[in-house]
Amino acid sequence: MEKFIPVVVIKELGETDKILTALKNNGINCAEITFRTACAAEAIAYAAKNYPDMEIGAGTVINADQCRAALAAGATFIVSPGLSVSVAQVCKENNVPYYPGCVTPTEIMQALDLGITTVKFFPANVYGGLKALKALSAPFPQVKFIPTGGVDRGNIDEFLAFDKIAAIGGSFFVKESLDKMEAQQ
Repeated sequence: MEKFIPVVVIKELGETDKILTALKNNGINCAEITFRTACAAEAIAYAAKNYPDMEIGAGTVINADQCRAALAAGATFIVSPGLSVSVAQVCKENNVPYYPGCVTPTEIMQALDLGITTVKFFPANVYGGLKALKALSAPFPQVKFIPTGGVDRGNIDEFLAFDKIAAIGGSFFVKESLDKMEAQQ
């Protein structure tokens, strides 16, 4: 797993090249393309075909049908804002990593019951940030977290220093990469 997982919203298929090229130029070889737009599956398929050296996943996957569509498009991992048992089952059947959003002990226990040990912690800033992650790590030492939402350049190093952080998710990686690419032109 990459250490940085950019949350990528593709509104029009034509944006895909610009965004993925900017990420690659910034040393990021991963993209979580969200299922929030009409062209999400098409963008994932395009990215998987044209950027084979990048890990392309699907984000904001909230049900089994979206999960199947994302996997059919070529997604290599699935991320949800919450925990969906049906999405977990589809991912398990297809041997694809699933990172559900879990912020409470109950949700984490449910994820563990499903065999999931890496969870998205979203929105991290709303649910207590690093302080909450450290508290949750005590009863769940086997769990790794992907904090997303409220993580930025001002606090990323604190998160990365904690050994229970599997990766950092965020849309700010996309903005930074695009800004950097535009500044170089």
